[in-house]
Amino acid sequence: MKFMNIIKSAEFVKGVVGTDPILKEKIPQIAFVGRSNVGKSSVINALTGTKGLAISSSTPGRTLQLNFFLINEKTYFVDLPGYGYARASLAQAEKMRKMIMWYLEHNEYKPSKIVLIIDGNVGPKKFDIEMMELLSENGYEVIIVANKMDKVKASELVKKQRAIKELLDTENIVYFSTKTKKGKEELLEKIL
Repeated sequence: MKFMNIIKSAEFVKGVVGTDPILKEKIPQIAFVGRSNVGKSSVINALTGTKGLAISSSTPGRTLQLNFFLINEKTYFVDLPGYGYARASLAQAEKMRKMIMWYLEHNEYKPSKIVLIIDGNVGPKKFDIEMMELLSENGYEVIIVANKMDKVKASELVKKQRAIKELLDTENIVYFSTKTKKGKEELLEKIL
């Protein structure tokens, strides 16, 4: 791994639910977005090497705010709430959707990069494809992280990788596993 891509420090700064002075800081923001329970928080923890930095849960829909983590004292990782969780109340799901859309589309201080995390074993769902289209329309540099690749059977790997590329119409994909740390160096190189 290149020396510059090593994370030496990572700390939770704050969670926000709307306009906040942290958004106006001149520190680049890298946003982590994806459906509920695809492992956004776990990917952040794997990248930083800090267990429990981003609180992950087996219960979908735990992240209810934009969580800001200061990385190497010069970049923010922003953990967004998950989208598409069917068991949340309609009001709660709509509130999360509006917060995500506000941050990605209407916030004047836009993130410099987006990490769109999908479940690599399940493949892109309708919400993932719609999110990719929205991000592309807004001119974002999007890095796809196909997480949970350790769960993909070897006999299905090529087929699943091809489907992800075709459905999301991109080559900018990192095949990742929070369990084995496969893809960690590649993803750090792309985002830092």
